[in-house]
Amino acid sequence: MKRFSPLALGTLIILLIALLSPLAALLWTVPPSAVLAAYARPEIRSALGVSVGASLLSTLIAACLGIPAGYYLAGLPRRVAFLPLTLMALPPAFPPVASGIMLLALTGAQAPLGIWLAHLGLTIPDSYLGVVAAEFFVSASFVALAAYAAFASLDPRAADAVRTLGVGEARIFWRVALPQASGMIAAGVAFAWLRAIGEYGATSILAYHPASLPIALSITLAARGVVDALALCAGFVALAGAVLVLQYVVRRRIV
Repeated sequence: MKRFSPLALGTLIILLIALLSPLAALLWTVPPSAVLAAYARPEIRSALGVSVGASLLSTLIAACLGIPAGYYLAGLPRRVAFLPLTLMALPPAFPPVASGIMLLALTGAQAPLGIWLAHLGLTIPDSYLGVVAAEFFVSASFVALAAYAAFASLDPRAADAVRTLGVGEARIFWRVALPQASGMIAAGVAFAWLRAIGEYGATSILAYHPASLPIALSITLAARGVVDALALCAGFVALAGAVLVLQYVVRRRIV
């Protein structure tokens, strides 16, 4: 057992107080009836549906792309993997509004990609696809980086032993590497989803309509005041808590 450190305990207590005090203020200020009344409004139910659906879709795409990409990068020498890993870490570091402006420049009606998509009957700005695109851009890196860290931490001897039996790389990925790394990957996917469903800045620039829940929260704050906006915040707390509990259960079952 590690030696007890009063200083370390004190820093932990201060950190927990600093992080949980706003949550305590929310629970103290907003009764459950106000939360139920807020989410009974049709426009809020619609925004919740947009946020849940778009964030799940963006996270699914991020998982389908990021997990194999992380596996591939983990098999490269670190000096080779460094550059793509650094590039993938850039989008979460951008100011969210800047991310939205860059996405608008890429997919807007006058942009080459936007014109090409229009010929296919697809519109990104102010559309459901725009919400998905904005959420994907700001959150996909979490999955890829978590997958890389998970696969890079595995003992390569297990995969090497299977290779000597003539097993192909695809089967090694599905049967050997992914089961061992899935606990950490599940945490990365969970945090990517939380980042996606809470995305406001990029979404407000690229796809203000249809309104997602963070945009509905901003509108409620401006139109109805802090108390009603706090009632909507409780929904984010409930969603975040549910996802964290779910990923903990998944990791306990896997690891």
